[in-house]
Amino acid sequence: MENSKYFIYWIGLSALLIAGSAAAFSVYGLAKLFSGAFISVVIMASALELGKLVTASFLYRYWNMINWFQKVYMTIATIVLIFITSAGIFGYLSNAYQGATLEFEKQSTELLTIEERIEQLEEDKFFLKEELEFSLSELPDNYITAKRKLREDYNPQILQINNELLDYKKTRADLEIGLVSTGVDVGPAIYLARTFGTDIDSVVKFFIFILIFVFDPLAVMLVIAYNQALMDRKKDEPVVISEPTGFTALQELEEDNERMDIIGQNGNDGLHYDEVDIPNEPLEENDPKEVNPQPTAKGGVRVQ
Repeated sequence: MENSKYFIYWIGLSALLIAGSAAAFSVYGLAKLFSGAFISVVIMASALELGKLVTASFLYRYWNMINWFQKVYMTIATIVLIFITSAGIFGYLSNAYQGATLEFEKQSTELLTIEERIEQLEEDKFFLKEELEFSLSELPDNYITAKRKLREDYNPQILQINNELLDYKKTRADLEIGLVSTGVDVGPAIYLARTFGTDIDSVVKFFIFILIFVFDPLAVMLVIAYNQALMDRKKDEPVVISEPTGFTALQELEEDNERMDIIGQNGNDGLHYDEVDIPNEPLEENDPKEVNPQPTAKGGVRVQ
């Protein structure tokens, strides 16, 4: 592709797409971060994005023509703007991740709460049974009425716990089914988190950092590469000097020679008057025409 005459256009198109995408994500991310002044932040961030690309192009084209202060300041400004753009992209991707996992995290939190509640009810049920068994063992065998009374006191409590356990287990089953369908959106992140033995948030943050460290710096470098390709192509183009040829050039040369001859003959500003023989015939009295020859600039006479 590098030998193709269209390669420079591929560089420009790639630079435009990557820089445009990075700018759009960064502007949206910064606007969400400062949502109190959304329109103002969009205008400010867009201007900074354009200025960053123009500054990078200017530094490459005129590096040997500007002073050291311009070099230092504009280089630092470009690097700082790259970090600002990366921060905006991080905000945009983080917001997208949170939007995709909001329902999943909500259901996961509810599931954890229900599991804790089920575990607590299981413990309460176990303690009630142990307490009932202990109380029955303390009574003599012939205290049948007292034992029946104890069972009547404990059984409703155990039955209530069993009913609550059934309700919570049913709710847990519904949430688990819902998590299966909701987890499709974040399925790859869940799989990677299990593979590396970490949580989903850490995996997503890792990939976001990889993207932002490649995204905007590559956009700036492609803009510089496009400028370099343009300048190299202009150097390789032959310089064409247009010269008059053919009849036009010959005619201009003859006119120049005639003008120089006229100046040499008359010593005036370039006008030459040819001699013209005017007939010396007497004019009639009633003849309204009067011959008044006047020289012209091209060597003729004008008769009035």
